[in-house]
Amino acid sequence: MPHDISLITTIAGGLGLALVLGLLAARFKLPPLLGYLLAGITIGPHTPGFVADIELAAQLAEIGVMLLMFGVGLHFSTEDLLRVKNIAVPGAIVQMTVATLMGGTIAYYWGWGWGGALVFGLALSVASTVVLLRALESRGQLDSVNGRIAVGWLVVEDLMMALALVLLPPLAGLLLAYEASGPSAQAPDGLFSTVLMTLLKATAFVVLMLLVGKRLLPKFLWLVARTGSRELFTLCVISAALGVALGAAKLFDVSFALGAFFAGMMLRESELSHRAAEESLPLRDAFSVLFFVSVGMLFDPTVLVQEPFKVLVVSLIIIVGKTLAAIILVMLFRYPLNSALTIGASLAQIGEFSFILVGLGVALNLLPEQGRSLVLAGALISISLNPFLFAAIEPLQKRLRLHSRLARLFERSADPLAELPMSTDLKKLSGQLVLAGDSAATEMFALKLLQQGVPVVVAEPNRKLVEQLRAQGIAAVSGDPVEPVVLIQAHIARAAVLLILSADPPRAAKMIEVARALNPQIRIAVQASSSEAEGFRALQVDQIFIDEELRSNAMLGYVQRCLTP
Repeated sequence: MPHDISLITTIAGGLGLALVLGLLAARFKLPPLLGYLLAGITIGPHTPGFVADIELAAQLAEIGVMLLMFGVGLHFSTEDLLRVKNIAVPGAIVQMTVATLMGGTIAYYWGWGWGGALVFGLALSVASTVVLLRALESRGQLDSVNGRIAVGWLVVEDLMMALALVLLPPLAGLLLAYEASGPSAQAPDGLFSTVLMTLLKATAFVVLMLLVGKRLLPKFLWLVARTGSRELFTLCVISAALGVALGAAKLFDVSFALGAFFAGMMLRESELSHRAAEESLPLRDAFSVLFFVSVGMLFDPTVLVQEPFKVLVVSLIIIVGKTLAAIILVMLFRYPLNSALTIGASLAQIGEFSFILVGLGVALNLLPEQGRSLVLAGALISISLNPFLFAAIEPLQKRLRLHSRLARLFERSADPLAELPMSTDLKKLSGQLVLAGDSAATEMFALKLLQQGVPVVVAEPNRKLVEQLRAQGIAAVSGDPVEPVVLIQAHIARAAVLLILSADPPRAAKMIEVARALNPQIRIAVQASSSEAEGFRALQVDQIFIDEELRSNAMLGYVQRCLTP
């Protein structure tokens, strides 16, 4: 029997304690991720009792990072990002800049130098994709417009952080020289060529993955799937994630995280991507847990006692500063108050990329060890409070609309898309169809209705889609169709039918309640999955279309029958 069992004890101790503390966190309605971090603190070198092998934990964490970012890549959709690019791209860049300036300024004031300030500010500027995805999934909002904006926002942040991880090592020498000599510092010899070569290698890797990996990986996945072996299929998916990540690091000098992220992106192009995500999920989850456990092992809890003011400042930047910046930005883009509050709550935490970045900053001697402990303390506090922020959205929304004239002004009055144009034909606003819900098929179905001469008004939160619909001659209003004011602007009181496309059941139920209050005689039809159908029957809707029926003429035929005098 081998005597060195440090790997076994590290894995067993880490996973076992993570299970116990994760269950405890879930019992108190907190993210299990908080329990995983606490498990790492418990078996780390800064607390008494059993201490796991921190070097082995670091290697397990590297695997966790690869599989974690591979999973993010599997969920990344360029089409979803393009749908919300007008708000997600500028919003993420501005919000990251604001948060980086806030964090960097306070870090420089603490005497950490320009390099430490930059790393610290960036670490506070990016939210956790894992925390966000799980929060949206638990609330059934992942496929909603708000969910797509939040995920698109996070994807832009992740891409920015991936670029930062690529550029930070070659720039570390210049930042350290500047701290040592001030403005007179000379850039290290060959810095420009090093940065240029780093960018060229990263670009070559991205181009290779887009041109070759995009075709090769999905085809190879199909080849393995044809064997009918579940084990080989899972092995293929995991090998692709780890193999591409290792090849990216060794051949192109880019991070494991970026390599695994692109492996996931390329496999998402395959029709088997959903199966790949499902088959690899248990292993991804297990190693992701080990990643958060290993991060917790690096946290020194004494920072909470020794530097409570700094911990408070960091927490306020994450929870208040970032959130307010995001809410203001979304409101300036004229999205509904609900969207602004949801996206603000989504960004009010930090996670995996922050941990990766501060680890790199400490390794490059840019960030003091205390900086890592403060970031980890901020992560623990912000992740703990994040569920309460989501729960506060609805009551806060009602309070702001009731008591804040400024919130009402920003949300509705100056928005030309919030009301139908004066040129709208009034004949089409009586006995019409109101089309609502969160669905990528809205534009397609609205065009089909227009071609058939069916009078329709679309109530849609996605402002870009509203602009496109109006350009094609379709009456549309911008806003959340759950809100009475939006359905009123869609003239629901004189409509014959309300058709709800692919909204999650709680939101659809609210739309139905509001529509019936404004128009008791209206007929209501919904598109739903087979598992959701029973719930809609309990709401006594007039017609239910199972998802597959959207590709047929069943919905169109029903609408035409209802609108025929």
